[in-house]
Amino acid sequence: MTTTLTQAAEHLAQGQTSAVQLAEQALDRAAQGEGPRVFTRVLREQALAEARASDMLRAAGLARSPLEGLPISVKDLFDIAGHPTLGGSKLLAGAAPATQTAEAVQRLRRAGAVIVGTTNMTEFAYSGLGLNPHYGTPRNPWQRDADGGGRIPGGSSSGAAISVTDGMALAAIGSDTGGSVRIPSALCGLTGFKPTARRVSMQGVLPLSANLDSIGPLAPSVRCCAALDAVLSGEQHAELQPASLRGLRLLAPTNVVLDGMDSAVAAAWQRALSLLSAAGAQITEAVVAPFSELAQINAQGGFTAAEAWAWHRHHIAERLAEYDPRVGTRILRGKDISAADYLELLARRQQWIAQVEAQMADHDLLLMPTVPVIAPRIAELEASDEAYFAANGLMLRNPTLVNFLDSCAVSLPCHRAGEAPVGLSLAGTAGQDRRLLSVALAVEGLLAQA
Repeated sequence: MTTTLTQAAEHLAQGQTSAVQLAEQALDRAAQGEGPRVFTRVLREQALAEARASDMLRAAGLARSPLEGLPISVKDLFDIAGHPTLGGSKLLAGAAPATQTAEAVQRLRRAGAVIVGTTNMTEFAYSGLGLNPHYGTPRNPWQRDADGGGRIPGGSSSGAAISVTDGMALAAIGSDTGGSVRIPSALCGLTGFKPTARRVSMQGVLPLSANLDSIGPLAPSVRCCAALDAVLSGEQHAELQPASLRGLRLLAPTNVVLDGMDSAVAAAWQRALSLLSAAGAQITEAVVAPFSELAQINAQGGFTAAEAWAWHRHHIAERLAEYDPRVGTRILRGKDISAADYLELLARRQQWIAQVEAQMADHDLLLMPTVPVIAPRIAELEASDEAYFAANGLMLRNPTLVNFLDSCAVSLPCHRAGEAPVGLSLAGTAGQDRRLLSVALAVEGLLAQA
């Protein structure tokens, strides 16, 4: 079982280990196995220096936060002063080094976290699968060595997830534009939290979509995510308490989010519904009509295509051949989105949010499968554009509802031991983050007992 941040912090406090020992363990693991595909940059000397400083502060009774001395990885789109920010691309390998470190990473460091390196990702964060032809694709821990070359980790925060499952970091920080924290968490058996976007600074983060991007953790537990979120958002850390599940009103959409479910996800989903009902939660299974409209609203590519095109258009004009073709093709869709189209999209989003929130008014949270299928095989998706884009659409479909809603969500592992990893998603409206995490903690405990 993966060590939680709380467990590691207790070991540090009791003198059973040191920050240097934790960092060395993480760095050693990053140098073997999936490590070369997990990290685009290992910050070995810097991490060890941070760990030594942390041990000295702890010895003086000056632990700065619950993250003191704990090894954390960050996605390869956060600026780290002195290094170019790659975004999972070769295109930016020769770019000027960042002059400042991203605000989110600075907050982690000020809290005492040890940053072990920058993790691999889908190029420019533009896919939910996690494949990267430039740096390789980290393999999912489930059925990793089975015939067929392994399964996808999920994306775009692919290396982030595997850095945690393989002990190269105790937790990871990723970005989530349409599920890029929650998808790899679901496929790899981790907990992933997407906060209300405006709560965490995007300063120094390579963007995909300014309207949809958010920053969140991938970690072993809900408490880990809550501790990391408190630091990232600049809010005071307070011990999270589980909410009561009795009387909790959950809205489980019956349209869109269940389409194309495979048997493994369907079994885990039904089991979760039964457990929640038995615990006293009131689950309303109903059509959420606006969900059926989102595909049409985003038919031209939505905010992601438009805003990615705006950022990449000069690079693409001169260096399109250096992009992953499956990423470059999607960015090019934004070229045909006019200013009028974009303004209409802004207005339709607000109308859509109002409609969904009106239906959620009588419920506490939304409940759905994080993604409808288990992790596909890497080889199948590498071999076929048709298979790639079909799988990508399935992966992004459910999580992107939350990003368009401008709200918060958490993905919890809901499979049994030995089964393929499956994620259960709980989502609230904007600003419900703390309440959501409290409910998620209770649901996590319920699922662990089953």
